[in-house]
Amino acid sequence: MAKLAIIVLIATLAITTHVVFSQPVALKAQPIKFQNNYLNFEPPGLFDFLKWRWNALRDGHPKSAQIPTPIVTADLAFIHANSQAGSLMQPAVTWVGHATALVQFAGLTVLTDPIFSERASPLSLVGPKRAQPPGIALKDLPHIDVVLISHNHYDHLDEASVRALASQAGGAPLFVVPSGVKTWFTDLGITNVVELAWWQTHRMQSSSGPVEIVLTPVQHWSGRSLTDRMDTLWGGFAVFTKDFHFFHVGDTSYSRDFQDIATRFADRQPAHGFDLVLIPIGAYAPRWFMKDQHVDPEEAVQIHKDLRARQSVAYHWGTFSLSNEALDDPPIALAAALQAQGIPATAFSAIPIGQTLKLAARAER
Repeated sequence: MAKLAIIVLIATLAITTHVVFSQPVALKAQPIKFQNNYLNFEPPGLFDFLKWRWNALRDGHPKSAQIPTPIVTADLAFIHANSQAGSLMQPAVTWVGHATALVQFAGLTVLTDPIFSERASPLSLVGPKRAQPPGIALKDLPHIDVVLISHNHYDHLDEASVRALASQAGGAPLFVVPSGVKTWFTDLGITNVVELAWWQTHRMQSSSGPVEIVLTPVQHWSGRSLTDRMDTLWGGFAVFTKDFHFFHVGDTSYSRDFQDIATRFADRQPAHGFDLVLIPIGAYAPRWFMKDQHVDPEEAVQIHKDLRARQSVAYHWGTFSLSNEALDDPPIALAAALQAQGIPATAFSAIPIGQTLKLAARAER
């Protein structure tokens, strides 16, 4: 029982809460460590973790959801036909669950931060468990061309899912990852991997023409154990084609990085910003503990505004319980934040798992 208790504690500390322990040597003395642009991330220590968990237990958090996370049957006929449409592909996004989305544009089928496993954990019996099944099962996916991995936390980089994708019929997708993460793939025997630092670009061709994938700064951190905190990079992805601009935020707290991103790409986006932005809205409570790791819905709306998004889709909610708020709290708070700022609810949607939004191609070239 004592051994099991230790395993549960380690899993909870290292995975469920995204906690980082303070290291005896400062990050500045370790050049291999990465850091944020606008926040010298100070890992919460054991005292803060225990304070959070004690207060949550005392106050009965997380509360049970009043409304189950909505889920609809995916339109597989459209998704598969669209994946074969080449240059005639309809821009579209399907929410699979958590930070996993299937995005189709410019002849490419892209998957973000894939996790299809039952738990966001290295352990099969411990760690956050799915509240709803994936909106598309692994076996029902179309051929995936590109997988974007924002960072190496277990709820964004899942080994079983990556192995399955790497063995898909027709060959492995291209995995695009932040600096330092490629080694993890190499250890699995997966070699079709491109590693990027902030602001680096990977160029490729699709059936519709040139594609640019740029890793951008966001404010977060990395780690898959108690000993590798900040050893690998994290980031968001800006993807540019001639008729669609897409941004995958990944996981972030709010920072000036999003204003920097808008400024950096302003010349190529004169009329408006990105055609689609995937923005996290969950795992934000309590703020004293989570504010340097995850945005809340009000800050998510600010990201939508900073990036001048035509359409944003909310994710990182309703799938795994990672913090104090109930699973159905984030979309309620998002709706209130949008109303307070006079933004139509249709511009920033919390769609059901499995739903597909069909989007317009970009007018400006």
